[in-house]
Amino acid sequence: MTDPMRAQVFQHVPFEGLGSIADWLRRRGAVVTSTRFFEEPTPSVPRLDDADILIVMGGPMSAKDEQRYPWLVAEKRSIAETIVRGKAVLGVCLGAQLVAGALGGRVYPNREREIGWFSVTSVAPPDRPGRGNDRPAWHLPPECPVFHWHGETFDLPTGARHLARSEACEHQAFQFGRKVIGLQFHLETTPEATRALVAHGGHELTPGRFVQSTEQILGVGADAYATINALMDGVLSFLVSA
Repeated sequence: MTDPMRAQVFQHVPFEGLGSIADWLRRRGAVVTSTRFFEEPTPSVPRLDDADILIVMGGPMSAKDEQRYPWLVAEKRSIAETIVRGKAVLGVCLGAQLVAGALGGRVYPNREREIGWFSVTSVAPPDRPGRGNDRPAWHLPPECPVFHWHGETFDLPTGARHLARSEACEHQAFQFGRKVIGLQFHLETTPEATRALVAHGGHELTPGRFVQSTEQILGVGADAYATINALMDGVLSFLVSA
């Protein structure tokens, strides 16, 4: 009998949880432990020796806001150590920025805020993999509408493979080595998760080229969620298959 998968979750605010990722983990019979940074002023960041996958979720804070949130220093160190140990790592939105930062990439304000349902396009892989860029790569569809809620972006870490871009943001997704993926967008979101984001972040829905209204954000149908959640299932399965 094989041991169950062990997943560690880093969660930054109560209203940005696992979404559809929770269903994938349940189907796998995974043992899930969570570090909820919002629950205590100076949370301890665990060593992840026993984890099979680390999932770093989103949040409204900046990845650079270490004075206001001192635990960001320890969190980025933990992410970097987990990558060095060869564990699977998935970063979502803020999580992707933290993973990029842990790998030495610069995090900074994007030229546009991007909030709502906008398409990303896949980026063709290079002919030859570079350092940290071992094949195979995870592939998005050529073009796919996904859910966004971000105002910052990142430079690709050295050796990372660029996976996706959008009109508003060049670096939407990357892969480092075989087991690390960062997604600027939210494939895990569900109708409940979207409503929670609007409830807590609706003040950010001020006019912008890539900022939709509450009605536009909440008005998509079930098919849109089914599509992105299936993509998230694919990301997770890819990361743990090596």
